[in-house]
Amino acid sequence: MLLAVDTSTAQVGLALYDGEHVLGEMTWTTRQHHTTELSPALSGLLKRCGVTMSQVNALGVAIGPGSFTSLRVGLSLVKGIALARSLPVMGIPTLDVIATAQPHSKHPLIAVLQAGRTRIAFGVYKSHRSGWQAEGPVRSGTVDELLHEVEGPVVIAGELTSEERKKISKKKKVQLASPAYCVKRPSVLAELAWNRWQENQTDDAATLAPIYLHVAGTPIQ
Repeated sequence: MLLAVDTSTAQVGLALYDGEHVLGEMTWTTRQHHTTELSPALSGLLKRCGVTMSQVNALGVAIGPGSFTSLRVGLSLVKGIALARSLPVMGIPTLDVIATAQPHSKHPLIAVLQAGRTRIAFGVYKSHRSGWQAEGPVRSGTVDELLHEVEGPVVIAGELTSEERKKISKKKKVQLASPAYCVKRPSVLAELAWNRWQENQTDDAATLAPIYLHVAGTPIQ
């Protein structure tokens, strides 16, 4: 059984996954109450699914980008469990979670997350036979700065405010994913972590760290 935890942003997510089924999944939007809400939510999910922590034998955690404070809550919980019980842990880039959930396209995909102070974090992905693959580093900027970089047809998906969605929808050559495809699904995080676990691609819980951001600047074609 694998437990997936995502506290990258205000959209928090938990999932239980056994390699064949998503036993339980929950997402909610918090108002900077990650610390007080996460543990009770996990207890509730375990109880509803009839699972105990003793049955959890692997952990997946979103490592950002995102809010440093909120990321620290999820990473601290997962690291504590992993070190206390000697469980394998897999850190998954949060933008990979958004990208993996998108339908394949011949156009590049830009996955985005809120980074605070009117800025977004974003990564460019291209579709391959094995799925969406990241192209270059994760960067940050405003939506206006991002749209200024877009030179060809692209798909944009992820966390956006209503105002940001309106701006993007007016940009020619940009396909905006529906709100349903913009949710960071913890079950997708769980599946990505599970696949890495099966390939023995685990992380060191003691040194696992969040992803840091680079400034925007390269045209997106």
